[in-house]
Amino acid sequence: MKLLDNSKLEAISEALTVETGDCKISGKVESYSCKMAGNDKRLYKMISSENGQSPNDLQALSPPQSAFHLGPGQMLSTSSSSGGEETGPLCHTCSRRMIYYLIATLNASFHPDYDFSDAKSSEFSKEPSSNWIMNAVDSNLYSVLGDMYAGLKTKLWSAINDEIVLNECEIYSYNTDLESDPFGEEGVLWSFNYFFYNKKLKRILFVTCRATSKSAIASGDSGIGFDLQTDIDYDDIYMEETEDYDGYNLRQRSTPVN
Repeated sequence: MKLLDNSKLEAISEALTVETGDCKISGKVESYSCKMAGNDKRLYKMISSENGQSPNDLQALSPPQSAFHLGPGQMLSTSSSSGGEETGPLCHTCSRRMIYYLIATLNASFHPDYDFSDAKSSEFSKEPSSNWIMNAVDSNLYSVLGDMYAGLKTKLWSAINDEIVLNECEIYSYNTDLESDPFGEEGVLWSFNYFFYNKKLKRILFVTCRATSKSAIASGDSGIGFDLQTDIDYDDIYMEETEDYDGYNLRQRSTPVN
């Protein structure tokens, strides 16, 4: 994966690395070409042909994060057993090639501190709604940054849409294992990791952020279980996917592309 230069995304990433009160925010927005680079070929071969399988073989993913925060009138999709009993959320699948793209993006973004090469398909989810993801990101960041984020929000989503064309994307999320990645470190309060994959552009845009309690680190408290979002109701912020999000037309870039 090759990191693509984008001055707007770099400026936003810098703005998302900030301390406010007891909370330290570490965020970044990066765009990657799906073209293999460096050790990518070795990783691709390892992931795509593991256990004699092919790159197009499908892998089961975990249920989407949005399945557990439904909007008004929305029903959770479930699978049924032969007896007609509901057995839980219906999981998505994706190809082993797609798993490679997601893992390679994580490796590129967190190199050399972390290696995600052993991550399994169950550590990822496919998210069906771009509007839900946008609301989730906004809610997390606004909960700790307040008006500081209100001034950044428009620039963030305009730059992302210009780079990746949100309405053309498949969206995936990474579910931290809380042990071998930066999102399980001492004092981490919450984190999110979203991948916007545009097949036409052969590009992935990666949005990652974590909030860390400085006092929890100082006291040796892991911080896990403390929720900065206890006053946020996802039902209240849910928006129908057919609507534009906060004035954005997700069907096209906000500025022309040469």
